[in-house]
Amino acid sequence: MIALLIISISPIYAQQNSKKFKVVLDAGHGGHDPGNMGSGFKEKDIALSIVLKVGAMLQKNKDIEVIYTRKTDKFVDLFVRGKIANEAEADLFVSVHCNAHNSSAHGTETWVLGLDGNKRNMEVAKKENSVIYLEENYEVNYAQYDLNSPESFIGLTMMQEEYLDQSILLAKMIQDNFTGSLKRKDRGVKQNVFIVLHQTVMPSVLVETGFLTYKPEGKYLNSNGGQQGMASSIAKAVLAYKKSVDENTGDVIDETSLASIVQDEGMVSSISSNDVVFKIQIAAGSNKLDLKPYNFKGLSPVTMQEENGVYRYFYGETTNFETAKSLQKEANGKGYQSCFIVAYKNGQKMSLSEAVKSISN
Repeated sequence: MIALLIISISPIYAQQNSKKFKVVLDAGHGGHDPGNMGSGFKEKDIALSIVLKVGAMLQKNKDIEVIYTRKTDKFVDLFVRGKIANEAEADLFVSVHCNAHNSSAHGTETWVLGLDGNKRNMEVAKKENSVIYLEENYEVNYAQYDLNSPESFIGLTMMQEEYLDQSILLAKMIQDNFTGSLKRKDRGVKQNVFIVLHQTVMPSVLVETGFLTYKPEGKYLNSNGGQQGMASSIAKAVLAYKKSVDENTGDVIDETSLASIVQDEGMVSSISSNDVVFKIQIAAGSNKLDLKPYNFKGLSPVTMQEENGVYRYFYGETTNFETAKSLQKEANGKGYQSCFIVAYKNGQKMSLSEAVKSISN
């Protein structure tokens, strides 16, 4: 599996807390494209039903905005699906499908954009990508793609590399829910070049919820209970992913706001406390790295925390806020432009603004 060495706090982890978390839900196929018809079931209908259920669950969270590529039985070009997500500046793109095979294959698998694929994986990508032949002007819209050789557009895939780690993280959360809560067979997190994922510029996954060609699984996916279960597993994974993003997003306090807090609380310019500890978060991702300076552009000491499969890396530790600002400036100078100060009290993370206020008391 392709993996990044390290993620310096990337766009998905650097968003502002005041911004709604946008999730684009994509029901595969639709309209004159039924998808696969294994055992007489229709992929386009099942995918849409699951997506609408996922959306209904996510919309209960006031901090999440759900955007659909389709909410009815209509055909949407692959490049348009990506355009919808990009123009919305979405935080996540989740495409839902059902699988098919000429065997008794069954189980769930979740795909991310990448080239760590075998012959079987390449056939799945070719099948999903062949939808473009149902579109008008596909020769123009997809001139850069050779569907017989998906690996031929590896250069374009590099544009998505910064999102690979986050995509894998979400995909693993989805698969864990499928196998843990629903006891579905786990076919794993996989990589290949899917055009619908390739069109997006944010963490993106393509979920194959099961094989319609395997009659027991097709019957399950065609049932309300099965669709509800799959939707719940996907929605819970998105919420868990958002939680990991929130925990890796720094509180932004500019100099004006800080001065206001200092004035309101009657603080002196050099503020410190033995209870509150400040650290500089410089990186986050699903890779566990050796805490050696060469892995962190020479910075030392670096510490690490792990939660829900996300490793967070911190430079320095101090009880003095002014010192923390100096450490942040030093990390900036090493290339960690998106690093930020985090605060802990008695080992528990707290908001930076509350930390600054509390140390004046």
